[in-house]
Amino acid sequence: MKIIEIGIGLLNVEMGKAIQTPIGDISAARNVVVQVQTDNGLYGWGEASPMPVITGDSQTSCYELAKEMARLLLARDPLAIEDNTRVLQSYCKDASTIRSAFDMALYDVSAKRANMPLYQFLGGARRTLITDMTIGIQDSAKATADFAQELVERGFKALKLKTGRADFVDIEHVAAVREVVGDDICIRIDSNQGWDYPQALANLRRLHEFNIEYSEQPLAAWNIQGHARLRQTSPIPLCADESLFDHHDALKLVQQDSVDYFNIKLAKSGGIAMALKINAIAEAAGIKCMTGCFGESRLGLSAAAHLAMARPNIHFIDLDSAYYFIEDPVVGGMSYKQNGPEIVLPDTPGLGAEFDPDALEDFILIR
Repeated sequence: MKIIEIGIGLLNVEMGKAIQTPIGDISAARNVVVQVQTDNGLYGWGEASPMPVITGDSQTSCYELAKEMARLLLARDPLAIEDNTRVLQSYCKDASTIRSAFDMALYDVSAKRANMPLYQFLGGARRTLITDMTIGIQDSAKATADFAQELVERGFKALKLKTGRADFVDIEHVAAVREVVGDDICIRIDSNQGWDYPQALANLRRLHEFNIEYSEQPLAAWNIQGHARLRQTSPIPLCADESLFDHHDALKLVQQDSVDYFNIKLAKSGGIAMALKINAIAEAAGIKCMTGCFGESRLGLSAAAHLAMARPNIHFIDLDSAYYFIEDPVVGGMSYKQNGPEIVLPDTPGLGAEFDPDALEDFILIR
């Protein structure tokens, strides 16, 4: 089996509600789509969701680079995923976001060839996946609490609050949420590198009384030693996100006892192949993982959900971006049961998802 053609297109979908974070807002999906076609009629889909401030790329750069990468894969065996991803990484080692789209498409083809849903192809079995819901930075504590209450009424049992503001602004917001949702709802916080060490320690000590499950990326991504120091004094467990792109990062974080949890995002890891390596290191070190997202549609989220279902060490699920889409460009794939927190995956082969061609812009074919 050989790759004979690769399609590349743009996906632009507005979001009904922008997610505000300390390092930038997500108000729309500006993604790149890849379709890998083989000589036996099988094809696979992938999606790249760049977050420039984190991944260092954009929709435009991913689109242009995808054209060059596609030519490297023509005539190659799509089942040789390790070799193919190595070729792409050797060509441009820092382009994790667009590599993730090719990676997804190759896994989609491989699982279809095996006539298995992707989670089963990866060696997994069915289990329940429950996502949290992210609450971006709001103008007032009341607005944050009102949004939290609305989500709990829709059935969500875990909320992730964006934090990382100066001084103690976040305390009021978290306190307001805990008051309206009660003690049985999990609250997680994500500061997106917003604090320095003194701010983080002071805030985490005050936030401890509100029973916070973990604090995600409180310090700058480069500050692994700072996270290790903070972990020794913080009453709240720490989770790495922006500090974690590949297995080398995972090993450094483990060696320095820097965090309690890992957040694996396919756009950061370059796809499923690297995500599996990160999870293996985490599991060996006794570190539970989360799978998260940027602005993926249900197709990109389907790939992450299959990965999570296949690896029980991926304990926390944060796959909520598609809730905000005004339009749904995906046919099949994962869905949210009764529009709530439970993720439902189909048993169709591969990802079980594909894009509506009418939703794609500037779609070109590389032959």
